[in-house]
Amino acid sequence: MTTVRQRRVGKGTEAAEDQPSEEKNVKPDGKILSDHTGGKLWNILSITVGGIVAICLGLLTSVYVATLHENDLWFSNIKEVEREISFRTECGLYYSYYKQMIQAASIQQGLHGLVYDNKTESVRTINILERMNVYQEVFLSILYRILPIQQYLEPVYFYIYTLFGLQAVYVIALYVTSWLLSGTWLSGLLAACWYITNRVDTTRVEFTIPLRENWALPFFAVQIAAITYLLRTHLQPVQERLTLMAVFIATFLFSLTWQFNQFMMLIQALALFILDCFDILPTAKVTWLYVIQISALLLVCVLQFFNSMILGSLLISFNASVLIARTIQKKLKKGGLLNRLGKLILHVLLVLCLTLLINKFIKKILNLESDEHIFKFLKAKFGFGATRDFDANLYLCEEAFGLLPLNTFSRLSDTLLFYVYVFVLFLMTVAAVIVAFQNLSGSNQVQFMERMEECTIALKPDAAYNLIHSILFGCLALSTMRMKYLWTSHMCVFASFGLCSTEVWKLTLKCIHLYTSQRTHVIKYSIPIITLLYISYKFWPGIMEELSELREFYDPDTVELMNWIKSNTPNTAVFAGSMQLLAGVKLCTGRTLTNHPHYEDKNLRERTKQIYQIYAKRSPEDVYRILRSFGTDYVILEDSICYERRHSRGCRLRDLLDIANGHIMDGLGENEPDLKPSLYPRFCEEIKKNLPSYSIHFTRVFQNKTFHVYKLAKHK
Repeated sequence: MTTVRQRRVGKGTEAAEDQPSEEKNVKPDGKILSDHTGGKLWNILSITVGGIVAICLGLLTSVYVATLHENDLWFSNIKEVEREISFRTECGLYYSYYKQMIQAASIQQGLHGLVYDNKTESVRTINILERMNVYQEVFLSILYRILPIQQYLEPVYFYIYTLFGLQAVYVIALYVTSWLLSGTWLSGLLAACWYITNRVDTTRVEFTIPLRENWALPFFAVQIAAITYLLRTHLQPVQERLTLMAVFIATFLFSLTWQFNQFMMLIQALALFILDCFDILPTAKVTWLYVIQISALLLVCVLQFFNSMILGSLLISFNASVLIARTIQKKLKKGGLLNRLGKLILHVLLVLCLTLLINKFIKKILNLESDEHIFKFLKAKFGFGATRDFDANLYLCEEAFGLLPLNTFSRLSDTLLFYVYVFVLFLMTVAAVIVAFQNLSGSNQVQFMERMEECTIALKPDAAYNLIHSILFGCLALSTMRMKYLWTSHMCVFASFGLCSTEVWKLTLKCIHLYTSQRTHVIKYSIPIITLLYISYKFWPGIMEELSELREFYDPDTVELMNWIKSNTPNTAVFAGSMQLLAGVKLCTGRTLTNHPHYEDKNLRERTKQIYQIYAKRSPEDVYRILRSFGTDYVILEDSICYERRHSRGCRLRDLLDIANGHIMDGLGENEPDLKPSLYPRFCEEIKKNLPSYSIHFTRVFQNKTFHVYKLAKHK
């Protein structure tokens, strides 16, 4: 109950460690007065208080999301099968490997079971450590086995508490990044408060605990904090080396825990490339960051048994191309404005061409097609031609991969976050454009600098990086809703930095001819404190009400299904059905699956499309033949898919299958001219009539309001 109240501490104690005392009063005999010593003590005190506040906020955030999770599900009171069912879709699949490692006779046997897995995909043996990012589950399971905590803490609690603990790391990293940018920990306090009050748009950890992004984003935030510190000027060699090591470790952990790491780091590399082209960042540090990205990704590639999707990533091709192009164009940053613009255009074209050539060459050698569905999706999403590709349409029809809803901005505006963010973003973008123009034109004349002094600031490299980072990830979030969590958390950092930044307020006041150093100092502290008071006053009651709401997990149909499978089917039985449901089947029952939600494999995508013919207009003979080709013993049909109403016509799963099969869709509406009526009715509907043509192949063995399970006959 003290979570939010603790976040209101310390309105009067602030740090200014980045702003050394301007006065050095020296007596005639050369002795320095106590001002300097007092300033040092004040800085030490401020850093200590700021650090304590950061740790407290991080821990309180962990407790907050853990409490929400408990209150929403009554997790401590429900049965084990209900707890496992609460890990929906791919979350259940990832958690199943943690459970598998815990239940193995030994660590060695558990690892062997992952490397030679024949239960995740029937009639195939796959290497889970190669295909999926589950090293975190392996590490946690080993830790749980060797620590003397088994009698005090259940495995599931050890798992979820670790994830909630990582939220503390996440918030502390955001806090530190904002503090580094602004020079005051008040900025970090504001960033953390914004993160909490905008929880709906900044995290979903409390209801999708094992999701890969919940493991990865805390390490990404640590990496950004380390990069922010690295880009400071006047670092000592030892500080620089230690910071580079921190960047590498954070980048490695981020890459190891999320399959989409390469795409996020590609955007990060683009930010570095843009800033380097305009000479805003030191080239040597940018080069180190390129090398770190490649090194971390290659190390992950080795740990994932030389996963070809990593080797064929655009990130490796892009970073290598930048380094090659820079070697070719050694005099890129010399000459006048027009000369440099010409060189810059050539440089960009050279990097782009090299990236495509290297990437195509690698994919050709490795015969890599694992990520082709992503590019098909992107091509269709951005209007480069319609597609009937089942995989691409499956993504296009999911709300999570659609555009960011407009109501997101109204929620962010309620906490003032969006308004402040736009204000800071506009000022910093203007400053960045002017600084980039100065750098390209090589204008160092005193008169020119004096003319620009009233409307620009010397853009610091760390602020410049965070600006471009925020813009690029903002574009990603606007185009794909699922990626908004990468942007909104950094939005908290960037907005709080701007509100507490001397440079931003100095620029603002100079532009309206009201600048004095005292006025700037007062505003940079008073405005954030007023904002914190407003947030506390408006959102404290809502948070308290949210923490007092008690709900309970309730999904009796799925519980009944899982209990029936465990009691009435052999351990070696193979189940077919939807990807989402089968992940739960594997976790709750340990049965073998035909397909699953980890979609980054071409063979699995083809297999899933074939299995999903149970919801298409196909003959019973065709469906039986397809299911038996994957060794299926039982098939689970879901009414929620067969009679889906969640999506509009054209986006229902049955519609996507009809289009891919060249069949006319159900219901009123237009169809493309070349689509033809199917010769057969929809399988999932017709099988329930128990007609002889169906019953010869399929026997219903279980039924409730949601699920229908059929056992396949074994014909010779």
